[in-house]
Amino acid sequence: MRLVERERELAELVALLCQGAHGGGAALIGGGIGCGKTEFLAEVKRLALGAGFEVLSGVGSWAERDAQGGVLNQLLRSAGRPAVAEITMDALYQLCDELVRASANGPMLICVDDVQFADRVSLHGILKLLQRLRDLRAVLVFVDCALSRPAHPELHAELIRQPNYRRVTLGRLSAAGVTALLAQEFGAASAAVLGAACHAVSGGNPLLVRALIQDHRRACAASPGAVGEPATGELSVGEVYGDAVLGSLYRGRPVLLRTAQALAVLDGCQGARDLVARLIGEEPDTAARAVDTLDTAGLLDGGRLRHPVARQAVLDSLRATDRADLHVRAAEQLYQDGAQATRVSHHLLAAGPAATLPTADRGGRLPWAVSVMREAAEQHLAGNRAADARRCLEAALRLSDDDRTRVGLRALLASTVWMLNPSISTPHLGELAIALREGLLPDRSALILAKYLLWHGRFDEAAEAIARIGTRPERPDPGDAAEIRATRELLSATYPGLVAPDREDGEDADPRIRAAGALSRVLAEGPDATAVAQAEAAMRALRLGKSTQEWLMCAVAALAFADRLEAAGNWCDHWLEESRARHVPLWVAEFASLRASIALRQGAPVRARQLAEAALAQVPAASWGVCIGGPLANLVQAATDTGDLAAAAEYLQVAVPDGMFCSRFGLYFLHARARYHLATGRAYAALDDLTTCGELVRAWGFDQPTLLPWRSEAARAHLALGDLPQARELALEELELAGERPVRARAVALRAVAATSDRTERPRLLAKAVEILQSCGDRLQLAGALADLGRAHAETGHPAQARPVLGEALRLAEEAGAAPLVRELRAAGAAVVGTVAADRAARWARLSEAERRVAVLAARGHTNREIAERLTVTVSTVEQHITRIFRKLGVRTRQELPTARVLEATVK
Repeated sequence: MRLVERERELAELVALLCQGAHGGGAALIGGGIGCGKTEFLAEVKRLALGAGFEVLSGVGSWAERDAQGGVLNQLLRSAGRPAVAEITMDALYQLCDELVRASANGPMLICVDDVQFADRVSLHGILKLLQRLRDLRAVLVFVDCALSRPAHPELHAELIRQPNYRRVTLGRLSAAGVTALLAQEFGAASAAVLGAACHAVSGGNPLLVRALIQDHRRACAASPGAVGEPATGELSVGEVYGDAVLGSLYRGRPVLLRTAQALAVLDGCQGARDLVARLIGEEPDTAARAVDTLDTAGLLDGGRLRHPVARQAVLDSLRATDRADLHVRAAEQLYQDGAQATRVSHHLLAAGPAATLPTADRGGRLPWAVSVMREAAEQHLAGNRAADARRCLEAALRLSDDDRTRVGLRALLASTVWMLNPSISTPHLGELAIALREGLLPDRSALILAKYLLWHGRFDEAAEAIARIGTRPERPDPGDAAEIRATRELLSATYPGLVAPDREDGEDADPRIRAAGALSRVLAEGPDATAVAQAEAAMRALRLGKSTQEWLMCAVAALAFADRLEAAGNWCDHWLEESRARHVPLWVAEFASLRASIALRQGAPVRARQLAEAALAQVPAASWGVCIGGPLANLVQAATDTGDLAAAAEYLQVAVPDGMFCSRFGLYFLHARARYHLATGRAYAALDDLTTCGELVRAWGFDQPTLLPWRSEAARAHLALGDLPQARELALEELELAGERPVRARAVALRAVAATSDRTERPRLLAKAVEILQSCGDRLQLAGALADLGRAHAETGHPAQARPVLGEALRLAEEAGAAPLVRELRAAGAAVVGTVAADRAARWARLSEAERRVAVLAARGHTNREIAERLTVTVSTVEQHITRIFRKLGVRTRQELPTARVLEATVK
């Protein structure tokens, strides 16, 4: 592989060789680690041999720096001369004399690579040669690597004194130079693709570029279809690159490797350069020079190792205990410097479990570790990094031996893992319950514990936790009062039969209390403008977080139950996107499930099913506890609405906890299952579920049709069983409960009442239902109401009015993906078309021949005068014909006439 971007430097050395053939010359080749100095020297030696030079070469080594005379003996052996066992001053003078005589016979090139590691005796001999360089026909070339501090200053001083001295510094390759080097291996096209990435990873260090070439060749050879085009695709960075980085470090002084190890541990940590000296136990100047040496070599980028493979290779060079100790020392230094808790905790966590930390044991030199880990966890939670917070809290628990501190840590850990997956919190609940009985759990944590126990259906333990709140002998923290009230309000809206609200007179300052209160108000009293304003004001005041998410859910649900479906959908979409951005699985799952229920109320079952399935993908069914009723109800109802009854039956096979029916989510499940039973012809089973719904909502004070129109569905079940009186009683009762407000619940009740009314009354009732639904946003309910209205028109002998209504219902049902309703409407539409055609033919038969001609021309848009001129009759005659045509066809305007094409077809 030819040298790249070394032409100028090589020309200097060639010129020096030409001069040295007649008189002495010297050169020092410098540059960073791995910058190609040895390769460059090899090229110089090749050129010298070609020019008739005798070449003597030796290499210094850190490991052999104490082997006196080692480099000189290498020079002798390379010239075929015997080595000297003991080099004395006389021997040195004799050697110099011998080299002077030898050079008279032909020019010599004397090379020493890594001269910075030359032993003292050899260095003394080299200095003697330099002092006699004017007597030699020789060129002395030394390779010196810039390490952590200048090596052999006396050598540099002697070189500068030489008249024919050249200092050549080899820098790193440019991006174009790296591409040229790649082109020698892979061709210009592939090099152009790989060049920029290779330059970024290697820093232009030729040694690392060659290592990357080997890695990439290996990766391409191992990949399928690699034959014939070995260098396509992304650059591969592998173990050859890592070995090259590590090899470069081992060639230098040990301080370089230790510096790289410290930098690998710190990994770009702010102020890393200042920390390195303290971590490796060196003077700041020494550490700074070592960092500069690594930077010069291109091993660093912005103070950190250039690539993760390089970092991992350096970390692997440490024993596990040494690495842990470095991390602990980094944590200590950062803590002393007042660094952020998250930065300190990062190193404590990287050090490993407390049991493996020789310096971080309980009672050891890190008494501050527990408080720092807790502070770091709280900062992670504030930044919505629940997984990182969990790691900090688990480590803090391992380090702490104080009972009260451990209780607080465990309570915080339980609430943290809850956001990731509620099932993970289960092991912590038992220990928190014990702490509660021992009086170690604060009231605020006790209520949160109750919330988690309720979720998992452990109602007796939850009741005990709630009962103990406020019974502690210590004076309660005033700051806990709002938290406790907000949580009680939340739980009372979710588990109304188990938790009573803790309401006080006056305006609530905490927006969480207002959010949960808005939901409770809508559930108890129905749609309410005050509750809507309260819910929206609460959401504007709150930001999504660990202590607000559930109350934001309440506010969105309040809007949905108050028939503000568009606003509820927009707010829910907003919170769902925020939850996704913050990567909190439980939040994403809960908001997705809530959005699915809103989509169902908007008449979009296909989207609802997608959202509900996404919710269960985020958090598996087994982790939902009693709240599984929410997503399952959405899935069952969506599948039923779209006609996928097999899927609905599958969803109903999912095991649910008994405690689910003590929560609001149990109502949703019962209602959805009842609708499935109705769709599959099992009216009695549907009535069982709907009756249970009714008993629960009445017992909880939530008997509002806006939550569940259970009476309307029960009326349908009674109609299916032929029990018209009971069906009508339930339908009228629901209509009365819905009130006069034009809300979705009233429209649903009107449909139920219409189904139990005389057929002559149905069009009027259904027209009111349609009018309400057109402004409510539930397109599937609107399609159903239009379908009912169309059938009512047809049943009362108005097929012409039925047809456009059924057509609009069909369009809406098809858009919603409601396959069962689509099938019904197509069948009803076909029947109406036949009825309309027969009716039209009968009415047309009543017209006289003259009236038919006038009707066709009128349908084409002709005026009375134009018709009179065409038929050669008077305008008055045409007007009389038009009057009789309108009466016989049952229309009032020309626009209501059938089209001319239809009329002509009827004539034929």
